[in-house]
Amino acid sequence: MKKILLIAFITFGTISCETDFSTWNKDEKNPATVPANTLFSNAQRNLARLMKKQNVNDNIFNFLAQYWTATTYPDESNYDLAGRDVTGGFWNRMYRDVLLDFQEAQNTLDTERETLDPALIPINTNQKAVTAIMQAYSFHVLVDIFGNVPYSEALNIDNASPKYDDASEIYADLFVKLNSAINDLDPAHDSFGGSDFIYNGDVSAWLKFANTLKLRMALRVKDAGKVAEAVAGGVFESNADNAAFPFTISDPYSNPLWENLVQSNRNDLLVSDSFVDLISPLNDPRAEVYMADNKSPYIGGPYGGNNSYNSYTHLGSIFHKPDFEGVILDYAETEFLLAEAAALTLGGVSDAENHYNAGVKASINYWAPDADADAYVSAQPYDAANWKESIGTQKYIALYSRGFEGWTSWRTFGFPVLNAPAEAHVSAEGLVPVRYTYPVNEPERNGVNYEAASSAIGGDKFTTRVFWNN
Repeated sequence: MKKILLIAFITFGTISCETDFSTWNKDEKNPATVPANTLFSNAQRNLARLMKKQNVNDNIFNFLAQYWTATTYPDESNYDLAGRDVTGGFWNRMYRDVLLDFQEAQNTLDTERETLDPALIPINTNQKAVTAIMQAYSFHVLVDIFGNVPYSEALNIDNASPKYDDASEIYADLFVKLNSAINDLDPAHDSFGGSDFIYNGDVSAWLKFANTLKLRMALRVKDAGKVAEAVAGGVFESNADNAAFPFTISDPYSNPLWENLVQSNRNDLLVSDSFVDLISPLNDPRAEVYMADNKSPYIGGPYGGNNSYNSYTHLGSIFHKPDFEGVILDYAETEFLLAEAAALTLGGVSDAENHYNAGVKASINYWAPDADADAYVSAQPYDAANWKESIGTQKYIALYSRGFEGWTSWRTFGFPVLNAPAEAHVSAEGLVPVRYTYPVNEPERNGVNYEAASSAIGGDKFTTRVFWNN
């Protein structure tokens, strides 16, 4: 009995002396504060996955570009984008999974900066600049797809209904932010190191990326001054500069196309007749990489049709590999952008033919490095009198599997000629705008029609509509 009383006394004394319980329920495996590099890495991964996947829930741009078509579920290839709210899926993932993490990384970097050793401030500055560049890329994609989007009031959890900013004003501010980031980058110091999956912390590479992104955006708005600034700042010069996410052979970093094509055990995708009919007569060395040899000659699935998987050409084997890298910006596109600038006489860029040739060769050297790129260029020469067709066709081929960029290129040049699906949704080509009613707690948006097929900046009309539901 005395022993029991003694133990109770000691225990009571120990507890009564403890006045700070704040550490008792601390979860060491789930920290309350997430490091900036972790947030940046996660956002970068989510961005690469979103841009590279083909999924009817959030990304169908390879359908819209008519690189690929569907088998048993052709709704989206017929421009029915509301049935599964695919545009809402893309919207949500870009804001929630990408931009919000980039924003949180910026906030964390600001907090860390207050207590950093002065010697580490340049690294923090580079990290903030690289994050700003990735934010600019992400917002530019949203604007190019949707037009006016939440921007100045976005990413604030206390504001459930941020205002929609004008697309041209967003672009103008993105240029300001890009310029600031470019000016802040210092190649003499590191940035995110190994937490940066694309460039492994190489600040010089990020400088080229920022200027190349600036060139792309400047061509969207046809701004000669910004084209000149981008070129003077230094854009991509070879395939070694490509911005690509290094997917791995295992989850959670495998290529989402592999997940869609192999891991899912589904047979939902085929190469479309639009693409097969374009590339087959050209004796293009990339064809055997882009497409499988299950059919000889290649037979494209009718775009928008309810197609049999075994009757038509499949995607090339490279797209079935879990570790196939995910390119989001590359040298071939850079040269085609320069060719476009030269053809439009923008920004002092000249010699459209030379840039066109360089773009074609860069693409062939990436996809089919053993092929004779010079011979192919000779067979597909630049036509200055029909430069939109020349650049548009070859840029489209070079962007194969990069649906967003391919779709955007087609909207820019109008080439190549694509097929109208026989069973297209009634809203396609602007015939009958679909009216979508938003939740009653957002009355200012009820019954508003939004056209996906408008250029985000220029207002040109194209062939599909997007229905927003975010």
